[in-house]
Amino acid sequence: MSELVVALDYPEPKPALEMARGLRGVAPWVKVGMELFGASGPAIVEELKKLGFKVFLDLKFFDIPNTVRGAVRSAGNAGADMCNIHVLGGARMAEAALAGRSDSRPEMLLFGVTLLTSMTEADLPLDTGGIQGPELALRLAVSAKAYYLDGVVCSGLEVAGIKAATAGDLLCLTPGIRPDGAERADQRRVVTPAEAVRFGSDFLVIGRPITGSTHPERAAEAIGLEMERAGRENRGEA
Repeated sequence: MSELVVALDYPEPKPALEMARGLRGVAPWVKVGMELFGASGPAIVEELKKLGFKVFLDLKFFDIPNTVRGAVRSAGNAGADMCNIHVLGGARMAEAALAGRSDSRPEMLLFGVTLLTSMTEADLPLDTGGIQGPELALRLAVSAKAYYLDGVVCSGLEVAGIKAATAGDLLCLTPGIRPDGAERADQRRVVTPAEAVRFGSDFLVIGRPITGSTHPERAAEAIGLEMERAGRENRGEA
């Protein structure tokens, strides 16, 4: 069953924690990104864990293998339940990331970032030889499986192809989710919550449509119901 991850994209911990308190019991996961982590450090992970959330630490590690090993180890020691690296870092970096997880929190999920959902192939600073964004993401996902990662971060538009190409062995986490009528902002390759679930996404990361709502709890509940309905459709239930 697909799970909702609420992105706490705030510049400081106080509003992030206030939002999280209002979402307890509605969303099982929250995401801490670069801005919030930079303002508060590992303490924000600990505070969110105390509130009962699972935490996705979204820092997209991409560096020399030894540095990434230490970064993933630190993420595990902070209590993160999921973190991520860039698949473009290659096999040695991925191997180091797995070692860092073993050093600290073996149960932590380790995901690979394929192509950011804010990007198309036109945004890449290299010639892709005519290869389109979905194909680039697919190739990176196949590499992620070879690197023994648990899953990939990808657009909902790419999930079905990735699941097929990897025999369903990879979990898929999908940002760039926008309910019908919501602004796309800086996202390019977006899908609705129901579409993401139908395509096979395991985790849906949603921020502004919830945190920017007048009633965030109601917005999260509505999205959760939409996800449940789509899940039942996938299973052939009434």
